[in-house]
Amino acid sequence: MKERSTLGPGLALAAAILVFDQITKWWMVEYVMNPPQVIEVTSFFNIVMAWNRGVSFGMFSHESAWNAWLLTAIAVGVSIALTVWLSRNKNRLVGISLGAIIGGALGNAIDRLHWGAVADFLDFHAMGYHWPAFNVADIAITVGAGLLIVDSLFGAENSPKKDSSKL
Repeated sequence: MKERSTLGPGLALAAAILVFDQITKWWMVEYVMNPPQVIEVTSFFNIVMAWNRGVSFGMFSHESAWNAWLLTAIAVGVSIALTVWLSRNKNRLVGISLGAIIGGALGNAIDRLHWGAVADFLDFHAMGYHWPAFNVADIAITVGAGLLIVDSLFGAENSPKKDSSKL
């Protein structure tokens, strides 16, 4: 059986994540959080409106006029590199991982171009401590990165059962 590239399925997943991410952000910004408020959903989860001008956990969020453009360029560059990797990949789990990361990165890049910041609205908290607010794109990036780690640790190519005589 010939192994096939995961480019098509990976890009389809990236597109689905991108669309879902942008729809949820549009709905939150235009309807749910207009005006901005805190909506308590459970004792540990709120819906809020937070604008992240930086990257993960608000790092590099200084008020530079170039910040949104620089972070967008980096996200697009990384997405292009991951797409090249995806086009050469034959591993299904890696293809899913890369598609998720690409879709999430581009979703946040669109926010930076449109609003100058990333729209975050999911807020988990416990005992007075809040995890930084996040969005669908952030979930996709995190899950994609986690799956890449799982594959690198436990994937079939790393299996001790692999025939080392072919090396």
